[in-house]
Formats: sequence, structure tokens, C-alpha cells
Amino acid sequence: MAFPHHRPRRLRTTPALRRLVAETDLRPRHLVLPMFVKEGAAEPVPVASMPGVVQHTRDSLRKAAVEAVQAGVGGLILFGVPSRYDATGSAACDPDGVLNVALRDVRAEVGDATVVMADTCLDEFTDHGHCGVLDAEGRVDNDATLAVYAEMAVAQAEAGAHLLGPSGMMDGQVGVIREALDAAGHVDTGILAYTVKYTSAFYGPFRQAVESQLAGDRKTYQQDGANVRESLRELALDLEEGADMVMVKPAMAYLDVLRAVAEVADVPVAAYQVSGEYAMVEAAAANGWIERDRTVLETLTAIRRAGADVVLTYWATEVASRLD
Repeated sequence: MAFPHHRPRRLRTTPALRRLVAETDLRPRHLVLPMFVKEGAAEPVPVASMPGVVQHTRDSLRKAAVEAVQAGVGGLILFGVPSRYDATGSAACDPDGVLNVALRDVRAEVGDATVVMADTCLDEFTDHGHCGVLDAEGRVDNDATLAVYAEMAVAQAEAGAHLLGPSGMMDGQVGVIREALDAAGHVDTGILAYTVKYTSAFYGPFRQAVESQLAGDRKTYQQDGANVRESLRELALDLEEGADMVMVKPAMAYLDVLRAVAEVADVPVAAYQVSGEYAMVEAAAANGWIERDRTVLETLTAIRRAGADVVLTYWATEVASRLD
């Protein structure tokens, strides 16, 4: 039987050949570790739906940050779990609030050895669990929320964050935060815009991790999973308003959207492998249905292949430590 002269299998015969011609690489610098810190915690609290993930104490957070830096991760993004909630999420702007204290702790511990990021959103701090303040009819008030985001952003920059991650999907959030940062003298603090954030079933374990107070849903401000063109409109707006990086969230269920964004964005593109995507793999592996380590690497490589320059993943430190 005659074979064609060009046989793709020739380039698959040894590990060295496969490594030589690999089109997509995955390096520690591509990975960002999401971290939770719980106000008043005396010891780390395991998140039941996310095996291996904890709500940190201030001390364990610093230790985990150092471990991540030693593994070479590209960045850390912090989320706070406060002990008090109110209608406006006032603890988010308080310099002594859990997230701002944690940012100061981590920045003091690791300095500029990695990129310290902050979640710039109110959902962790409000007693209703929404990403913004509510109007008299119980709807999220976009413009009133922007005023709080501006204050929160300045507080996080002053606490030491290199990058801020506005994740609330409020119209105009990037521009308002950029203006507030510049006016406060934080011209070098960057914005990682959650440009494309879908209202997704994959966020469930995260809400347990931050002890979300949400009743209802966020369908009026997060995106409909049926839409792609809408994502490109959001991208154009965020870029016009001054986003330094843009994000697609979730990642694995929206690789087509990630590809569409990456093809036109002229800034680095991030993707968030969210809690439900993490929990799915961990649960299947615990039941012996899949090979855990191979699956983890395969999912992360797929996100990179789809166009992500940066991947937020709860496996960041583990994977970084075993990449050669």
C-alpha cells in the first residue's frame, strides 16, 4: 500500500519530537491563582465543593502566596469573605476590610515577585449578594454602583493591588475606575476587565467559597450564554474605556467566545477556569472516571489553545510546580 510522502505521524514518534513541534505551550507564568481569605478565621476552612481549596486565614494566605511565587505562577487574585454585610457592601471600601487588609498582607509578603490582583466587585460584601447597590424597586442601579466601584478601586490600589478586576458587568465600569485611579494618582494600576462574563451554572461552588448572600440571579447584568456578538460589543467598549487586559468567564464552556475575543483584542486576553469547571474534574477523578493530572493539563492547554494569554485556575500552584 502506497503512503503519501507527508505523514503527520512522523512528528509524533518521540516525546522530544512532540515537544519540538507543539503549537501551544503552558508555562507557570500563564497561570493565576484565585485565593479566598475569610475575616476572623483562626484556621483555613476547606470549601466542601472544591477539594483542595480553602478559605484562608491571613497567615495561611501569606504562606500560600509565597508557595505560588516559588512555583512561578504569573499572578494571584484575591477574594474576601467578610464577617459583616450591608446593602451597599461598605466593607469593600473600608481600608480595614478583609480584602484590603489581605492585599496589603500579600503585597508586603511577595512585593513585585508576582502580580497581585483584586476582585473589584460588591457581591462578596452585600447582604443581598448582588454585584451592585439596589434601587427602590430592588434592581441593580448601574450608575450608583459605579460610584462605589470607583471608591473600592482606589482603596484596593492603595492596599497594593497591581491589577484590579471589575467583575460586576456594570456598563461603564472600566472607564469610571480608570478615571478614579488616575485622579488618585494610581496611574500605574492596571485594569483586568471582566469583559465577557456569562450568567452561568458553573459558579455554584464559588458562591459557597465566598459565602454569597445571593437570592435570585444576575441575568439582568451578566450575559446570556446564547450570545457571542454581544461579547464583541462589550470588548469594544472596555477597550475604548481603557482596559489593560480583558477576560472571558467561564472558560471551558465558552472556548468559542474566547477565540472570537482573542482574534480581535489588541490587549492580553485572560480566561477564568471557574469553580464548577474545577469541581467537575475533581469529582470525576475522585470517582476514578478520568485520569486527574492528565485531564487538568488538557483543560488548561485547551484554554491556552483557544487564545488565552492568561488562565485563572485553582490548580495554578500545583500545575506550575510540575511543569518542566
